[in-house]
Amino acid sequence: MTDEATRRKNGRTAALAALLAAAMVGLGFAAVPLYNLFCRVTGFGGTTQRYDPVAAAETPKVLSDTVSVRFDANVSPKLPWKFYPEHPTDTVSIGARDMAIFIAQNNSPHPITGTATFNVTPDQAGKYFTKIQCFCFTQQTLKPGEQIRMPVLFFVDPKIKDDPDARDIQEITLSYTFYPVDEGKKAS
Repeated sequence: MTDEATRRKNGRTAALAALLAAAMVGLGFAAVPLYNLFCRVTGFGGTTQRYDPVAAAETPKVLSDTVSVRFDANVSPKLPWKFYPEHPTDTVSIGARDMAIFIAQNNSPHPITGTATFNVTPDQAGKYFTKIQCFCFTQQTLKPGEQIRMPVLFFVDPKIKDDPDARDIQEITLSYTFYPVDEGKKAS
């Protein structure tokens, strides 16, 4: 093989390697949004649905079937807050809108900002548990000793009864965990 042919072959190999590296970097950046989209569509990992009034053609039909919803509240050890549901359980009609209240209180001597993440168990129920309004992923700043009430409006989609993997679910747990917004600052 001539030097010119070797240079062309090496150039093509380098270009292919650079293209492959660029594609991998692009996939790396796209992975999180694609995973989030996958979770929202499938309810994977207990990801709930968000209510979209524009997309909703009509109010869901309310069924005579009910499901027990348990509310779970957790706080990171780095966040000196008390956080709990006003009522730990509620029995709701499938398809009916309902509201739960969570209460958070800052027990520190200075203002602290926190944010909550959530999930639903069992995982199969996630795609049928629809939140209309929620405090999750919204930063909450509480002054020293301040207590706030935070509503969650939700419904369990009647389509849960059409899913052979979810139709026999009797209890759904909606769980929240609050974390300090700035993990670099030590909460006291």
